[in-house]
Amino acid sequence: MWSGRQGRLRPVGCVVEELRCRRREREAALRKARREQQLISKRLLRDDASEEAEGGCVAMILGETEIQHFLRLAQQGTEEKERERALVSLRRGLQHPETQQTFIWLEGSMRTLVGLLTSNQALLQLEAARCLHELSHSEQSAVAEACLPATSYLLTYLSGHSSDFISPHLTVLEALGYALSQLLQVKEAPEMIIPSVLGSTLPEHILRLLQPGPKLNLGVAVEFAWCLHYIICSQVDNTLLISHGGLSTLGLLLLDMAGAVQRTEDTGLELLACPVLRCLSNLLTEAAMEVVGGQNQLEDERVVAALFILLQFFLQKQPSLLPEGLWLLNNLTANSPSFCTSLLSMDLIEPLLQLLPVSNVVSILVLTVLCNVAEKGPAYCQRLWPGPLLSCLIGTLAFPDIEVVGQSLELLQLLFLYQPEAAKDFLQQSGLQVLERHQEEAQLQDRVHALQQTALHQ
Repeated sequence: MWSGRQGRLRPVGCVVEELRCRRREREAALRKARREQQLISKRLLRDDASEEAEGGCVAMILGETEIQHFLRLAQQGTEEKERERALVSLRRGLQHPETQQTFIWLEGSMRTLVGLLTSNQALLQLEAARCLHELSHSEQSAVAEACLPATSYLLTYLSGHSSDFISPHLTVLEALGYALSQLLQVKEAPEMIIPSVLGSTLPEHILRLLQPGPKLNLGVAVEFAWCLHYIICSQVDNTLLISHGGLSTLGLLLLDMAGAVQRTEDTGLELLACPVLRCLSNLLTEAAMEVVGGQNQLEDERVVAALFILLQFFLQKQPSLLPEGLWLLNNLTANSPSFCTSLLSMDLIEPLLQLLPVSNVVSILVLTVLCNVAEKGPAYCQRLWPGPLLSCLIGTLAFPDIEVVGQSLELLQLLFLYQPEAAKDFLQQSGLQVLERHQEEAQLQDRVHALQQTALHQ
């Protein structure tokens, strides 16, 4: 990189290493912030047909006496319908923060609710799980913490339910999966819950639930994919998940989702795509991946092809998921020449460039992926240039977002260093004039000056 005080160009190797270190530090900070944000992102309950059937019913705030009455009826009622109605009334009441507070301070209430989960009657199990639903996603930390005693039962139930982990009552399993996913987000989870989860057979069962095939139930898979996501975000022991085949299972599921969206537009798989993409992205950041046996490695071209099918689907149907897919592509290409080779050999650079106008976040991620490719050396830069990349980069330099411009400058710096023809083309396209508009930007001045000098000395 050029320094006016020294009056000379530094060796290419030094420049590239400095760029690489700067990018890795920035990406590490971004990943940490992203993981922390994901860890506390409570999900809203999805609409349920049974809720619609209750239409018009107004949930009432329940007092101590009413809560005790409904719990007693649920335990001791003489008819199954009577017991079920009692839990439905309790669940509606638990939608109110006031009822939640009363419930958790009422002695024996949580123990009674957990006991009802052991019922051999599916509808009672379901309503008890839904009550736990309401409590576990409460915005009041004290309420969520009061659910912690239920965790050991959930682990026992979910870990030992059956050899195939396929419940005859999938709605109950889905409800319990949702409740567990909420409990995995409480601040005590990394110390009090996740070690127990990882010490049980539950991770293997979760991965079995996520295996593509006729037994895959979308609703159940969505809830337990979120459970897996929060476990991975905690970073308690991700090497264990990798050793259980986490990468290969999630990779196969990614291929299956890509095939599904090609067959039909209305798959509902976008609900599953978000946690699966996050799980893969975060697992791939584990340094331990490098020492894991080949059985857990992802198939380069198949995964890249599947990911681009999903990116095109997101572009048309769910643009908000594009960053999730691009984070995965970034993590795939960051330290892997083979994934970068796949991008080039499958002619996927142009489809990637077509995503630049979507948003600033998408633009930054696209440019970061391209930096990953360019960083691999002259042979890769030769494949990137010539092509549509030059006009696209001149376009992104005109963006008002400083981060987009900064990432564009880093990509151009790598291209100029490894592919001198790129610098000549840039000069011919009035690139220096484009750079001049950023000379007064404090955050960009040094990089703009360095790029100007690199271009002029090629």
